[in-house]
Amino acid sequence: MAAAAVLALTVSASAQWKPTKTVEFIVPAGTGGGADQMARTLQGVIQKHELMDQSLVVLNKSGGAGGEGFLDVKGSAGNPHKIIITLSNLFTTPLSTGIPFSWQDITPVSMLALDEFVLWVNSESPYKTAGDYLTALKASKPNDFKMAGTGTKQEDQIITAALEQTTGAKFTYVPFKGGGDVVTQLVGGHVTSTVNNPIEAVAQWRAGKVRPLCVFDKERLKYTDKVTSDMAWSDIPTCIESGINTDYLMLRGIFMPSGVDQAAVDFYVDLFKKVAATDEWKSFMAKGAFNTTTLSGAEYKAWVADAEARHKDLMQKAGFLK
Repeated sequence: MAAAAVLALTVSASAQWKPTKTVEFIVPAGTGGGADQMARTLQGVIQKHELMDQSLVVLNKSGGAGGEGFLDVKGSAGNPHKIIITLSNLFTTPLSTGIPFSWQDITPVSMLALDEFVLWVNSESPYKTAGDYLTALKASKPNDFKMAGTGTKQEDQIITAALEQTTGAKFTYVPFKGGGDVVTQLVGGHVTSTVNNPIEAVAQWRAGKVRPLCVFDKERLKYTDKVTSDMAWSDIPTCIESGINTDYLMLRGIFMPSGVDQAAVDFYVDLFKKVAATDEWKSFMAKGAFNTTTLSGAEYKAWVADAEARHKDLMQKAGFLK
């Protein structure tokens, strides 16, 4: 009986785990980008609603296309006071650089959302629909179409490569440091198109400077409030229904170091469920037109494994593998 009582007490204490000191929240990207904005929104919501007794401190570790942040977490095995927000560089960085890191070196916690990509053109472009764009693209000479994107061998260029693979066309890909620079190039008429995330181009869309042609999701976006005088996010067709057989979504998820107790993982899963229930988070999701799919546990792990395989296939076909 005594042994059983001790076991029950141990299980109870484990189930009630919570941070006992400041939690480091690693962002494997620079300040101001989508991952950074999401991390700081999470930090603010958690602080405002007092969802955690200890402080949550955001640390940007963007070196080596995010490799600095991933290697930090990999080297912190057993530390429950460190979490990291991930984007698709969870896959693209090790595949394109060869750094000694895999998502299997860390612990999946929760998928917070999936970030969308939209095919954008300048509002003065002759392309009114994705069909117009596709017709012109197929008739173009190699490299006539210039696609601006963030980074090299990252999400924007992977989507561009996927477009090449499905249409047989050849783009000139022009990399920039961030989504703000990318949309500026489009507004200035220096490139043909971009695949910016919604939050990166919504201001220019609202101002009538850019035009969305299609979204790289399998379903239309659910947001029905008008962004412009006559269009909502939900009015944008998918690229697939427009004849461009390409889809792509970017992970926004949380991981921890390896070797942490399940009770610690459970604490963070519950924490982010509480965040998702707040009005502030719902507003942030709507502002960025996010796909609000959430996962944890075995389902999240399986999704990550499938996503890694897909990225490897896309990058191998594009010649991006290290």
